[in-house]
Amino acid sequence: MQPIKIISFLCAIGFTLSVLAQSNQSNQPPKDLQPLPELPDLAHEEPDLPDLGGDPALEPEVTIIQGKEETIEEYRVNGQLYMIKVIPRIGKPFYLMNKRSPVGEPHRGDLESGISVPMWELYRF
Repeated sequence: MQPIKIISFLCAIGFTLSVLAQSNQSNQPPKDLQPLPELPDLAHEEPDLPDLGGDPALEPEVTIIQGKEETIEEYRVNGQLYMIKVIPRIGKPFYLMNKRSPVGEPHRGDLESGISVPMWELYRF
């Protein structure tokens, strides 16, 4: 026989014997097994959340206007309109930011003429 065939045959026999030896050992459970302790039921307990001290005056007021072709959500803080979210009937929602508002952050994509460039959400965390 050729040496490669002999080596392959011996490797196959060795692998088969090792698998058989492992299967014989795994069928017998260890003799000193002990049951695991019971875990306490934590499903009904809710963790206490820390108070972050958020100012309720800074919470945005959202006005929703339903139309035939789109839904418009206006976001205001202290009565100042800073963002509009337009949800069309067909297509993805987009946002319009008020760059003159002191509440919202200015966006570099806005034109100097005061026209707000539509922004689409690319990824949400």
